Amino acid sequence: MTTKFTTRSFVALVLLALLGVAFWTLAAGYTPDAELNRTAAYYAENTARETGAQNIVTAIIVTYRGLDTLGEVTVLFLTAAIVALVLGQSKAPRGGSGSGFLPSGELLQTGTKMLLPIIMLFGAYVFVNGHLTPGGGFQGGAILASGILLLLLAEPKRRFGHALISRVESVSGLVYVLIGIAGIVLAGGFLDNRILPLGTFGALLSAGAIPLIYTLIGLKVGAEFSSILESLEETEDA
Repeated sequence: MTTKFTTRSFVALVLLALLGVAFWTLAAGYTPDAELNRTAAYYAENTARETGAQNIVTAIIVTYRGLDTLGEVTVLFLTAAIVALVLGQSKAPRGGSGSGFLPSGELLQTGTKMLLPIIMLFGAYVFVNGHLTPGGGFQGGAILASGILLLLLAEPKRRFGHALISRVESVSGLVYVLIGIAGIVLAGGFLDNRILPLGTFGALLSAGAIPLIYTLIGLKVGAEFSSILESLEETEDA
């Protein structure tokens, strides 16, 4: 046992040392660029004019790199599906509903009733205003899922309909792809936000279809994270 433990510790220390050397080499040899490269300069000079978005990072992610965003959303969907599949197969036969949970405290229950609407409203604010301020669909969706997590902690026996979560995830994903295709047909490419008027720069209803796209991403991400949390909660209850 001692030899095995010592060997594992030695291997871990060697790997840690190698990582330390690698990061030190990168940090010591890092020199910031004196000027932006060709792609970054184009984004900095033209993004606001072409997309109407005040948040340049959002415009790049949603429009110029729309296919990358589609890939990220797809990876998250596959993760949620795999978690549900694996946990669904590993559930033990139910001996009693919710028998493994202790009731939560009154403070947590009362705090959840007060904070949950605020959390949901803030999540919606983050992805609706993603084209104006830091944030966006992924961040807003994660905030929505944190509200669901708080609700599951406050009410351990509560059950959410997987059908409802699946509908929200499926509909938002389908409309997201349809908007992307509409960009190819009506504008300059996949997820081109100019299928809608750009509006007044800096206004809430501006940047074309970006607010709508980020709203769909926020709902999809929130539903997928919520599905993972619900699967984990049901496994604990099994």
